[in-house]
Amino acid sequence: MSLALQGIRVIDMTHNQAGPACAQILGFLGADVIKLEEPKGGDVARTNMRDKPDSDSLFFLMLNANKRSLTLNLKSEEGKALFRKVIAESDVLLENFGPGALDRLGLGYDALAKLNPRLIYATIKGFGTYGPYSGYKSFEPIAQAMGGAMAVTGFPENPPTYVFPAIGDSGTGMHMAIGILAALQQRHSSGQGQHVEVSMQDAVVNLIRVSLRDHQRHGHPPPRVGNQLGHTVPGTTYPCAPGGANDYVYIFVQPQMWKPFLAAIGQPELADDPRFATAEARWDNRDALNAVVGRWTCSRGKHEVMRILGEAGVPSGACQDTAEVLADEHLLAREMIVEVDFPTRGSYQTVGCPIKLSASPAEITRPPLLGEHTDELLRGLCGVDPEELRRLRDGGVV
Repeated sequence: MSLALQGIRVIDMTHNQAGPACAQILGFLGADVIKLEEPKGGDVARTNMRDKPDSDSLFFLMLNANKRSLTLNLKSEEGKALFRKVIAESDVLLENFGPGALDRLGLGYDALAKLNPRLIYATIKGFGTYGPYSGYKSFEPIAQAMGGAMAVTGFPENPPTYVFPAIGDSGTGMHMAIGILAALQQRHSSGQGQHVEVSMQDAVVNLIRVSLRDHQRHGHPPPRVGNQLGHTVPGTTYPCAPGGANDYVYIFVQPQMWKPFLAAIGQPELADDPRFATAEARWDNRDALNAVVGRWTCSRGKHEVMRILGEAGVPSGACQDTAEVLADEHLLAREMIVEVDFPTRGSYQTVGCPIKLSASPAEITRPPLLGEHTDELLRGLCGVDPEELRRLRDGGVV
């Protein structure tokens, strides 16, 4: 069975999260992703937050499945010469180095586009390569702060709040994957590659467009509203039994769902209560209504609440902790939580491919050991023989 991106070779020169997340999703979809690393330590994520001394970290493992590893010392002339040969045989180069780093090595877009005019040169930066902030570095919370996400997250009595899901890192990676696919599609007609750029700040701004809408609707920055969604009631989190830190359920009842909701919680008589007769009345009397809902949810577990309301056609979701997500039967059935075996670690759980293609379903393969595929790749792409490989390794080039 052929895969959607079969025949596309991606050189992943990125580290940490945004770039590796992009390259991994392309690998899930069938691209031949070659993770190019420096020989001595590789991606810094291999050791970042390492919990087992003899294994690459889970941080690395969860972002680098479906890749092969090639090590090259790009500070050596021989390493750069081999790199150019690899690029000549590739479709995409993905990089997230500091501003100007590859240009200083003579490996910037202009130089590599002359070598391979069909190359898609994909650049991820905190603030991009142009604009007043282009020389600044960024990390996830910086992107969230500068993109506006923190200002609209949290409760009004608390400071702007960091969102732990990586909308700046993995979110940027997903935006870049779209950009790469668009550039590949354009190459079909033009025959030419191009430079694709996504900044972390830009990606976060794209994800908070609803808040930007509300600013323009009301003429001021939206206030932090905690878990309340608009003026819909019920439309927030409610506590459930047995009262643990994550024993909550989110319930969202649109006007057409009001009577089915009341029937589901066993209180159909509230349909005639003038305090709750309209959506506006329910908002004006939200404290009283939230107390009614909270008393009902407190007597049940969050998954039971979700089941009862789900069967009634009312949207609700148990606030699952990470242990519950890893064990969720629905996610397991959809292969979104999968088991992978890594040579130096053993079995661990990771996230599968969220994009489901009927003709080419993704198969998750383990991440590579550092330099695991160097010999086969240099033989296949550069014609390097075994004796030359030994010399290159002895000289620290690979």
